[in-house]
Amino acid sequence: MVLVTGATGFVGQKIMQLCKDTVACPSLRNMSEDDLERIIEESGADTIIHTAAISDIGTCQANPEASYMANVQIPVNLAKAAKNAKLICFSSDQVYSGLDEEGPYSEDTAKAGNIYAEHKLEMERRVLDIAPDAVMLRAEWMYDYYLKKPNYFMNILGAMDTVRFSSRQHRGITYVKEVAENMETVMQLPGGAYNFGSETTKSMYEITKEFLALIGKDIKLEDAPPRHDLWMDCSKAKGFGLEFSSVEDGLKQCAADHKLPLSFSR
Repeated sequence: MVLVTGATGFVGQKIMQLCKDTVACPSLRNMSEDDLERIIEESGADTIIHTAAISDIGTCQANPEASYMANVQIPVNLAKAAKNAKLICFSSDQVYSGLDEEGPYSEDTAKAGNIYAEHKLEMERRVLDIAPDAVMLRAEWMYDYYLKKPNYFMNILGAMDTVRFSSRQHRGITYVKEVAENMETVMQLPGGAYNFGSETTKSMYEITKEFLALIGKDIKLEDAPPRHDLWMDCSKAKGFGLEFSSVEDGLKQCAADHKLPLSFSR
């Protein structure tokens, strides 16, 4: 049995939809370690997938105490309560946001550039100290046709006049359906941190130019000033059998799954 936190959220709901033998965890807010132990025991879970978090960078900057509770203390408490259950925590590609050198980055080069990233790195370290076989997934910016949470796919579909991305920023973006489809393999990973998602050698500007052409959307694309790279080398995860489409193919698949008219098929 798999216990999923954040089961109604962007990632959690997709895991609940596509993975077998899942059960939703109630909100972890204000729960004691004893409460968590009881919930895990009652669920019969041998695996816990922790997706709940405060992931908005601006919110974390404005309220670091809330960020610390959600992004560090709750997963630490969960690790203490997990006992023999396999714990999988979603971290973030933002852990590379403080690096100056060019990517792609391997797992041993992380450096935080914001409060959210600092808290994710502390969460990884403290959880692994408690549960060395836990898995930390440094997930990319995930997308889907999903109305409740802004994401790359919906930002492009909803744009009216202009979108801006840098030709000097590289970042993988990942179809959340593929995240859920990889969970059974993730459950077999040895403990540690893993870069997790689709790969590309193209800039965000190039990716967006191709995607706009793919869906036949005629809006202006501007080359924005460079931002920090969040460009990850995912070869460690691939070595354990994790498979993702390329960024370009993932976007095509998401568009096809949601029956968008695609210019390449005309």
